[in-house]
Amino acid sequence: MRMQAAELFEQKIKPPEVARRLRVSPKSAYQWHQLWRDGGCEALASRGPSGSRCRLSARCLEKLAGYLEQGPAAHGWVEDQVWTATRVATLIGRKFHVSYSVSGATRLMHRLGFSPQVPARRVAERDERAVTVWKEATWAEVKESGRPAGDTSASRTRQASPADRPGDAPGAGAATPRS
Repeated sequence: MRMQAAELFEQKIKPPEVARRLRVSPKSAYQWHQLWRDGGCEALASRGPSGSRCRLSARCLEKLAGYLEQGPAAHGWVEDQVWTATRVATLIGRKFHVSYSVSGATRLMHRLGFSPQVPARRVAERDERAVTVWKEATWAEVKESGRPAGDTSASRTRQASPADRPGDAPGAGAATPRS
């Protein structure tokens, strides 16, 4: 798109019109125009992807992929066979002495063809039979003990004005308008 803008600038088309034609903000068009005036088409050429570079070399990335293929148990996580981003960040720190955030480890995993997984949060000692019995007996009993919907009542939510109060109601005579 920047190169299209450069072609339009060469045709003496003003930045607001370039912005309209290319469907970009006028601010972008003015910035591109300034770059084009100062450095020509080369100044508008892409500089590649932004962001920080990978802190692991190609060789380290290959090693990391091998470690991930071995599975979490091979690296000390025996409770399940799930690679979470937190575990991968820890593994990178242990093996390569490089600190990665959880989100950075996630991006790195995707780059290597892996996806982070969220471990199931289930207690190892869980007794499925006891849970089923509880659901069938206790939960059914608790669930039915509520009051029926027909026994509810509704009332007004706005406060009654003093004029709406019966004359014999408590405080009926005390309400006098303020001046």
